[in-house]
Amino acid sequence: MKSVSFFQSVRLKLIIVYILLLLLGIQVVGAYFVERLESQLRSNFTSSVESRLNSLTFSLQNAFETERDEDDPTLESDIRTLVNEFNDDYNPATDLRKLQVIDSNQNIVAAFSNRNESNIGRKVTNARITRALIAGTSESDIMTDPETQTRLLVGSKPITNSSGDIVGAINYEAPMTSVYQQLQSINSIFARGTVIAITVTALLGILVARTITKPLTEMRRQAQVMATGDFSQKVEVKGNDEISQLGMTFNDLNDKLKLSQATTEGERRKLSSVLSNMSDGVIATDRLGAITLMNAPASKLIGRSFEEIQGQSLMDVLDINDQIDDISEVEEAGSMIIDLSSDDKHLLLKANFSAVEDENHEMNGFITVISDVTEQEKVEQERREFVSNVSHELRTPLTTMRSYIEALNDGAWQDPDIAPQFLNVTQNETDRMIRLVNDLLQLTKMDHKETSMMKKRVEFVGFYDQVIDRFEMNKDEHIHFERNLSKRAIHVWMDPDKITQVLDNVISNAIKYSPEGGTIRFDARSTRKQLRVSITDEGLGMPSDTVDKIFDRFYRVDKSRTREMGGTGLGLAIAREIIEAHHGKIWAESKEGQGTTVIFTLPLMSQNRGGQS
Repeated sequence: MKSVSFFQSVRLKLIIVYILLLLLGIQVVGAYFVERLESQLRSNFTSSVESRLNSLTFSLQNAFETERDEDDPTLESDIRTLVNEFNDDYNPATDLRKLQVIDSNQNIVAAFSNRNESNIGRKVTNARITRALIAGTSESDIMTDPETQTRLLVGSKPITNSSGDIVGAINYEAPMTSVYQQLQSINSIFARGTVIAITVTALLGILVARTITKPLTEMRRQAQVMATGDFSQKVEVKGNDEISQLGMTFNDLNDKLKLSQATTEGERRKLSSVLSNMSDGVIATDRLGAITLMNAPASKLIGRSFEEIQGQSLMDVLDINDQIDDISEVEEAGSMIIDLSSDDKHLLLKANFSAVEDENHEMNGFITVISDVTEQEKVEQERREFVSNVSHELRTPLTTMRSYIEALNDGAWQDPDIAPQFLNVTQNETDRMIRLVNDLLQLTKMDHKETSMMKKRVEFVGFYDQVIDRFEMNKDEHIHFERNLSKRAIHVWMDPDKITQVLDNVISNAIKYSPEGGTIRFDARSTRKQLRVSITDEGLGMPSDTVDKIFDRFYRVDKSRTREMGGTGLGLAIAREIIEAHHGKIWAESKEGQGTTVIFTLPLMSQNRGGQS
């Protein structure tokens, strides 16, 4: 954040406010003072002029009332004498500039002027003088000299005799220069005082403003530190005024923000830990569907990093444009299965959508939780196929039995040649269903871990020889057995009955699919930690893409041939469950036309192991 310059600071504004307030006060006081002073000076000046004129008026009144002989001076002469004597005391700065004595006929009897104007004997027509002669009113007014632009006190005053009759009038002009020079001098002094007061106020304002703004500056600096996430510092509080209380409130805010940040950071870490350790993927979007957040499992599931898809549309990333038309429809959809399979990998994702609302309960975005349901869908598909296969496997013998029983009911039981055949077929199909049900029950128990293993220490080579001997006694003479067994004893911790069942299923299949004159090879050898057993036939073999499927339930490469041979399609599935229960592995290797090899491994028994598991 940029620092605030002095010319933009609160300090300067406070100083300016102080100066303006002081200036306003001085101006108001000064205007009132000057106005009152001017009024007082005018009043004093007018009173002074009036006082002198009253003295002259009294002398003129005596002159007008004096009775004169022929030898005595005339009235005009006495009046001129009085006016001249009055004029001898003239001071241009403080006294009258012009004086005229006018008789009742409005003729100027005597006069003087500092401009040496002589109008004696002339008749005046001034309205003010006329009013003084007729009405006996004294009038005065302040006027401006058009030549010198100085203010003049201009007036007229009647002269009366002892009887009160108006016998004449005085017209006068008095310059007021001294009055306004005094005012100008006082204004100059006042202006200098104002400048000094403003200067002192500015200096004091700087100190006062600094006292006020220093805590504010400190709080501003602390706010900048807080903006960086550092809540360790606090504002120094001095006093208990409003600014100090603001500082204390600021410190309280700092503590609360520190606690809030710690809480938020803790929640963020918890959320981050939850998102990172979830097995499901989480994708967050804004209200337009642009991706704003994605955790690592989601990135792994869709095979793209967050940096690659940030800001992209969720519909494009999950490729669901064919299922919904607009992002607002995902909330209504709730959940959907998304197929992201490729040529190399089969992948099905389940996406659950939920809307995120803000404090105004308006939709602000979406949260999408995705999970890998490939295995679940596979299991569900296998379950459906399993139910279908079981239904089919049971329906075939039941249909056969029903047909033969209906034939017997229709009278075939009386035929000594046909009846035994029909009963034999019915019995075979019944035995086939019993084997199927028994195999299903065994698989169900093994799925639920209900089958206990009676393991014990077994010397496998001798055990394997006995199983092969049993089959060799009953085999077709056109099929040959070839044994390649280890010469030394191999001990294994196993359940003999269950491993016998595995060998019976594998060897039975090898005999079934071996051609006439074919050879079945039996191998058993030990590696460092395990026993490896293989059984190889020379049958038709199978395609490479179906080899791993032969251990699935009810899977048959050639269904019609297997069903004719009496198989249930569950033998190898049971064998796989038994071998895995012994912590071993079983698989097949085959090529079309070259036979099939079934291989399984069992862990070897350690030397110090004994007892029964």
